[in-house]
Amino acid sequence: MAIAIILILIVIASVLFHILAPWQATPAASNWGSIDTTLFITLIISGIFFIAITVFMAVAVMRYRHKEGARAAYQPENKKLELWLIIVTSVGIAGMLAPGLVVYNDFIQVPKNAYELEVVAQQWQWAFRFPGQDGKLGKSDIKFVDSANPLGLDPKDPVGQDDVLVINNEVHLPLDRPVKVLLRAKDVLHDFYVPQIRSKMDMVPGMVSYFWFTPTKTGKYETLCAEYCGVGHYNMRGHMIVEEQDVFDQWLKGQPTFAQTLATAARPSRDSVLEKGRQLVEQHGCKACHSQDGSASLGPGWKGLYGRTEQLADGTSVQVDEAYLKESILDPRARLVQGYPPVMVAYTLNDDELGALVALIKSLGAARQDDELSTSEASGPGEDLSAQGQRLAGSLGCLACHSVDGSKSIGPSWQGLYGKTETLADDTSVKVDEGYIKESVLNPNAKIVKGYAAVMPTLAPNEKDLNALIAFIKSKANTAVDASKKESGKEP
Repeated sequence: MAIAIILILIVIASVLFHILAPWQATPAASNWGSIDTTLFITLIISGIFFIAITVFMAVAVMRYRHKEGARAAYQPENKKLELWLIIVTSVGIAGMLAPGLVVYNDFIQVPKNAYELEVVAQQWQWAFRFPGQDGKLGKSDIKFVDSANPLGLDPKDPVGQDDVLVINNEVHLPLDRPVKVLLRAKDVLHDFYVPQIRSKMDMVPGMVSYFWFTPTKTGKYETLCAEYCGVGHYNMRGHMIVEEQDVFDQWLKGQPTFAQTLATAARPSRDSVLEKGRQLVEQHGCKACHSQDGSASLGPGWKGLYGRTEQLADGTSVQVDEAYLKESILDPRARLVQGYPPVMVAYTLNDDELGALVALIKSLGAARQDDELSTSEASGPGEDLSAQGQRLAGSLGCLACHSVDGSKSIGPSWQGLYGKTETLADDTSVKVDEGYIKESVLNPNAKIVKGYAAVMPTLAPNEKDLNALIAFIKSKANTAVDASKKESGKEP
């Protein structure tokens, strides 16, 4: 009897949990509310079977419980019962499969007026491509992939010259416009997933899969890889920002075309080697395992790495010089640093590419007694203080949380920040001047701006680095004002 009561209580608790607990998915931000309906139908059918089977078990326990002197009846076959079980089970399975097949058929029936977006995945990052003014995407092939052409576009295809490239993990899309998403993987199996949009599709190397959707709500939505793709899988995240058409058009104009990236790569400059190193880092996904700001990660951080003495897994030590870095790239398991797993794959790079990566690691600072990065050494000669600050903001990871274009982010935007009066979490106010910025960098939890979480880590830059960062933030002080003047037509 006790077991029967427990089974009935389980059924009641399960139904009440479904009705009362706020576990349901967030509202769909696209036209694919039918996917939620399909999931709900599956839940109802499986719930009915769960309740029926559990109640049957409770009744059987009570009705056929052991009695003294009673003997169980043996009935090897019951064709009528078997027939009913086959019919009911078949109807239940069909009820769960049929709606999904109907929705999937719609999922791949792309409207003729859909705007194309190509998503390219690789361990462990996203990249995106939009058609240019001709409305067509150019041809691509894995054989064209190199540091200057990470998406592998055909340089001789005239159609692809105006294609717009987004080589980072954030992409923008226009509101209420159908989008055809073309999915391509460069290395292993991935899966492009945007939970609120209800979009999800595998990305198979050598194939181009696709689906479509229409964004129906503005906002910032997280993009995830939903297929295990290696040790950095957890870090393969990005964002999809849905905005009004005019805002999207303005953002798209600021992105480089394929022809522009080729011209930039071919143009000789003082920083061409470092730029090539950064392109290689993006292309091979090095940032997923090696931080450039000194934070802990899956592999050794690159800040202050060059020239440092590292303890190896076999108990010996090695000084990080050019030879060691090149060996670690070509044969990463030859000399493993103590405390890090042997998960890095071997890369086949030529001498120029190896030199570019080593130069980039060098630029992130050589090891010194106080382990600080000097701005004058990290930046090139002739570089002004603001440019040095911009370079530091990138290497320290500041721009991951602070935008410079006024867009919302984890922390306050730097556009128009200097000289502004901010309201703090304790409802007091403070004017953003040099003293406040220095305090916010050295002790970020001292004065927290209202509406932002206390998540910024404490940094310890030297005085030169602080001045360079302040100069860069100052350079963004009048950006918002200038932009508003241009829009109103008051600027001469």
